[in-house]
Formats: sequence, structure tokens, C-alpha cells
Amino acid sequence: MIRTAQPEDLDAIAALHTRARSTYYRGRIPEEAYGGAAELARTREGWSRAVARAATDGGVLCAESGGELTGVAAFRTADGETTLTQLHVDPVHWRRGTGAALHAACLDTWRRAGVRRVRLEVYEHNLRAQAFYATHGWLPDPTGARVAGSHRILWLAVGDAAGE
Repeated sequence: MIRTAQPEDLDAIAALHTRARSTYYRGRIPEEAYGGAAELARTREGWSRAVARAATDGGVLCAESGGELTGVAAFRTADGETTLTQLHVDPVHWRRGTGAALHAACLDTWRRAGVRRVRLEVYEHNLRAQAFYATHGWLPDPTGARVAGSHRILWLAVGDAAGE
């Protein structure tokens, strides 16, 4: 089931986010940059701001199975540009359709809002995520732009429900 995140989801969202990030950051950046109590608190605060955001400025969607949070996605619209800021699936739930369901729910939301194009940044070493996004139609920035040298920029043409 996909639903809108609520403030009471914040602890579960932050913990899931931390578990997911550790799978692609481990061995590449210092652990304190993605783990530990201080980073968990910072992560929770960021998600708190995202959950509190007005619907016109973005949204946070949760995937849930059997009462357990299995994935989360967040997006934001600012200055006329929509960005998929986060899409995480708990590693124990990989390859079960959770990410695809979250992605489809985001697409539905963007279509209803009239969004035509969405941006995202993906960590260059997260090949699993890059393959997922490519499967779902995301394309590399045509200029080859990167963010801080460690994240690739991808774009998705949203189209309408008929696939146009």
C-alpha cells in the first residue's frame, strides 16, 4: 500500500533511510556521514521538514506492507522545477516491487499536478539505483552535469497517463 507520510512515521522513515544509504555509501565515504546518532537525528529533522511541506510544494509517500514501512519517496517543487529528492526501499524488501510502486505513485501525483519534467540526483556509485531509474525512463542530463562531482543528474519526462 502507498500512502502519504504522517508525522508519526518519522522515526521509521529516518531508520529506513539510514539502512538504505548504508548499502551504497559503505566503504565509499566515512560512516559518520551516513550513520550514527547525530546523522540519524539530522536525517529525521530533514524528513520532518519534508513531511510538513505544503502539498503544492511537494510530498512524501510511504510504502507499507503488513503495517511495516518498506519504502519512502519524497519530491519537492520549487521555482517551477520538481525534484525527486529521495526514493529509498528497505534493503530487506528489495526486488519486491516496492520501488516501482512508489515511483508509479509519484508519477500519478506529478501528472495530476501538471508536472511535465522531473529532476533527480543519484550517487554515482549507486549502480542499483541508476539501473532502476533507467528502467523507469530517467535519462542522464544531456550536458553531463554532476553535483559536487559525486552525483549524476537525471531527468524524466512525465507525460500524461496515456503515455504521451
